Amino acid sequence: MSKAIEIENFSYEYPDGTLALCNICLNVEHSQRLALIGPNGAGKSTLLLAMAGFVKGTGKVFIDGLQINKKNFKKIRTLLGSCLENPDDQLFMPTLFDDVAFGPLNMGIEAEKVKKRVTEALKTVGLEGMADKAPHHLSAGQKRAAAIATILSMAPKIITLDEPDGSLDPRNRKNLIKLLAALPQTLIIATCDMNFAATIADRTVLLDEGYIIADDDVKKIMSDSKLMTEHGLEVPTQFKNGNYHNFKS
Repeated sequence: MSKAIEIENFSYEYPDGTLALCNICLNVEHSQRLALIGPNGAGKSTLLLAMAGFVKGTGKVFIDGLQINKKNFKKIRTLLGSCLENPDDQLFMPTLFDDVAFGPLNMGIEAEKVKKRVTEALKTVGLEGMADKAPHHLSAGQKRAAAIATILSMAPKIITLDEPDGSLDPRNRKNLIKLLAALPQTLIIATCDMNFAATIADRTVLLDEGYIIADDDVKKIMSDSKLMTEHGLEVPTQFKNGNYHNFKS
């Protein structure tokens, strides 16, 4: 059986020659919750873009067994959905319905089925009954939920999220954690918030300067104070007081 994500010796340089990712080898199982952690500039966002086929480097990237290339790109876009760091980049239509319907309509799905998908996606993220609302009138938490709905409506098997907890207040952050916990999809989440990562992930990959430094169980990596400090990170509160609980607990 193919894995959700398979990356073989992937490297990528920015146009100015700066190394962004170096010799990345990574496999992600289906239904896994993987947190990408590391300091700013570590390569987390670039790695998510590589998974989505938005940056091209050397090496190979496979999504559910399909190699990312021109031939497979359209199919891969139905398998993997990407939530960007700024939800405003994904919400550009006059109404929330239009935004959530945009993806499946462009996949060629008939209108009645799209309508059903939009209704189900909005219900899943807690925005039921808000289809006619203008996206720019939503709160920060609602925008984040709406951006996730635009992905869910395309029914992907894998979802990547870049700093999904950014700018959220504690209440909306808690709602986001609850939402992500309920999703059946494989999740790959890049975040600088170690407490958030420790709460949602079962596996952690630590990146720094474009290299994978560590890849293991979330508790094993994040409770290693020496490792975390060496790479500019803090041990999450959950591990400082010994009361570790993630969404599966």
